[in-house]
Amino acid sequence: MIGYIANFLLSFIAYMFLAANQGDILGLWNQNEIIFAVIISLIIAIVSTNVLFQKKQYHLLNPIKWILFLAYVIGPFFYAMAKANIDVAIRVITGKINPGIVKISPGLKSDAAITFLANSITLTPGTLSVDIDETNNDLYIHWINVTNLKPSIEEICGTFPDWARRIAE
Repeated sequence: MIGYIANFLLSFIAYMFLAANQGDILGLWNQNEIIFAVIISLIIAIVSTNVLFQKKQYHLLNPIKWILFLAYVIGPFFYAMAKANIDVAIRVITGKINPGIVKISPGLKSDAAITFLANSITLTPGTLSVDIDETNNDLYIHWINVTNLKPSIEEICGTFPDWARRIAE
């Protein structure tokens, strides 16, 4: 039941945020938009709760995890992305590219943490998550500059696994 409520509230808030315009209620919405938001959010909650909360783990609903996520995005992730953009631009201009696929073992246990890390790696220029070995949660990463075939985790993704552990486990 908590999954349905959480899914409904998150869907409703997201819809209201995206549909904010001029209206009678708080100057942002009209009555029809709110009714439509309730209907759509109910449908989303009914359809997606069984998929999103299969394992009945609700730790990602903790607001402290959301604050940690925002701190991660604004701080280390933005810095790593800016640094990677500059690195990729220099490599494209100079032609010093040595691409390849490497394997890392981040030591994450939950599916949410592994997905979080894989998405962070993929969103950073110069790296791309290619595959996940589900037996021991290893990631295969396409890297723009392979210097050694067994790189350390810090070489590929810096502190991303630590943040994934804090936020999603």
